[in-house]
Amino acid sequence: MKKSTIRIIINLLFGLLFFYIGFVNTFWGNDPFYGLFIILLSILFFLPIINLFIEKIPQKTLFILKIILGLFIIWSSLGVGELFDKIELMKMSFPLPTYEAVGKD
Repeated sequence: MKKSTIRIIINLLFGLLFFYIGFVNTFWGNDPFYGLFIILLSILFFLPIINLFIEKIPQKTLFILKIILGLFIIWSSLGVGELFDKIELMKMSFPLPTYEAVGKD
């Protein structure tokens, strides 16, 4: 695989991870605007259109900015955002199927 293909796949994976973190914080947290902010920041990782604008920024500077941005998102979601507690709230609020009533008279 080419180096650029690997970079695109890594950006896509981190973009999806950060989008998921923002989604959880938007709907199961006490501050939905924080989650929306994280979702907006995740767009920087996986939209190819933004790459057209980013081409004007030197690659080394862009790489350093993405590392800082990724560390900030992880740090804020795990520490301040209490991500694992919100994931538990999300699991409790989803309806789970029950199979006890199937086939019983």
